[in-house]
Amino acid sequence: MTETFGAGFLVRWLAAVAEDVDREADRLTELDSAIGDADHGANLRRGFAAVTEILAKEPPASPGAVLTAAGRQLISTVGGASGPLYGTLLRRAGKTLGEDAQVTRVRLAEALGAGVAAVSQLGGAQVGDKTMLDALVPAVEGLRSSYEAARTAADGGALATVPLQARKGRASYLGERSIGHQDPGATSSALLFAALADTARTEGVR
Repeated sequence: MTETFGAGFLVRWLAAVAEDVDREADRLTELDSAIGDADHGANLRRGFAAVTEILAKEPPASPGAVLTAAGRQLISTVGGASGPLYGTLLRRAGKTLGEDAQVTRVRLAEALGAGVAAVSQLGGAQVGDKTMLDALVPAVEGLRSSYEAARTAADGGALATVPLQARKGRASYLGERSIGHQDPGATSSALLFAALADTARTEGVR
């Protein structure tokens, strides 16, 4: 087991995210059709496929550069709100990591925390508003303990959006009719941390 990782680990994590998003795209779109534009799955599938392609073509030298490049690519290829939000998450995290060649899980948690704060500022949302933040905030907190704790917290956060009434985003237009549906953004956010935990387990990173 190792506590530090380099750029390659994050490249493989994002490739795993792309695979998971591709597999779950129809489910994400189904969730989005109930309270959104019914395009969340297709948009993220296209975005993370583009991220995987650019990272394979031009492998960045540091973990920070990986996340910055991925964020930039998401912003330029994904329509709707999810592109700017996920792009901001990764790009801010990448800038926070800087140019260090090796980082730790705790350092990644701090960087993603900065990314989550930027997402909150961009969208004007907070935990309880039935958005991706309901999964991201507890996931980042869990990541300070372990990769599996982050996965569990993200999954729990996504499930916890079901009884909530949306206060931000397109779903908020539905008012009380948004209650009873799982938020698609929180669901896709949980996929990020599931892929991260899987990648860490496969590669012996703790």
